[in-house]
Amino acid sequence: MDFTVEYTPTRDEVARALGQGVKRQLSALRVALPAILVLAGAACAAMGGIGLAAGMLAGAVAFPVALTWAINRAARRQLAYLCVPTTLRVTGDGYECRTDQYTTALNWSMFGNIVNTPEFWLFFIGKQCAAFLPRRAFDPDQQAALDAHFAARRSTGPSVT
Repeated sequence: MDFTVEYTPTRDEVARALGQGVKRQLSALRVALPAILVLAGAACAAMGGIGLAAGMLAGAVAFPVALTWAINRAARRQLAYLCVPTTLRVTGDGYECRTDQYTTALNWSMFGNIVNTPEFWLFFIGKQCAAFLPRRAFDPDQQAALDAHFAARRSTGPSVT
């Protein structure tokens, strides 16, 4: 596998990729914190602390909204840096991403988890989403080659889902 493609990521595309990556990265927190707030709120209500209970229940409702807002805000700060004409060279060892502002080379071996979505391949180092490749940048044969490569890594190495 060795191919080069050129594309320009759109603002919406980058925001969706980063949002999906961070949501997967923070999935336990997204569930655990509201659950803890609901349980603590119920306990406070049972002990007569209605004001504190209401605050905790409101926090449980507001947290997912606030988290989504924070993720989108962080993504927007990176849009100018990421939404530029980009050249990707993909090989069996990894990929290189080149723009007028930067060049980044990443080996597949550094990613412990590669998540396939209908729109992206999301790359994780530990639990942190570190990079993504948009499927639309590749033709169907290249997409199939990447899917096969990641499937082969799944059977011999780190997790690819």
